[in-house]
Amino acid sequence: MGRHVLVIEDEQNITAAITFILSRDGWDVSTHANGVDALEAVQARVPDVLILDAMLPGRSGYDILRDLRAAPDLQELPVLMLTARGQAKDRARALEAGATQFMTKPFSNTEVVDAVRTLGGL
Repeated sequence: MGRHVLVIEDEQNITAAITFILSRDGWDVSTHANGVDALEAVQARVPDVLILDAMLPGRSGYDILRDLRAAPDLQELPVLMLTARGQAKDRARALEAGATQFMTKPFSNTEVVDAVRTLGGL
């Protein structure tokens, strides 16, 4: 059972908060901050759980997720999609792109830890 999480998020305060709470929970956390080469970041060290922001510089999280789901070795990767937009259409768009779970910002520390534990099979 793995314990590696990759966080692809461009807001440094959110990245720092997620890194802190998940590291404290025993996860090895890697981070990446742009959409342009996000797919390469995932492929370089495939995580056990991916936390992916919907809106990234250079490329949207939705497009990245579609590419992940098209890659045979990444189709089953658990993905928690984060977005500042919490409308039903945003949730539907994330799930349609292949998100395993969807969470709106702001979120609580407990919500993130619980989601990652569930997605990581813990």
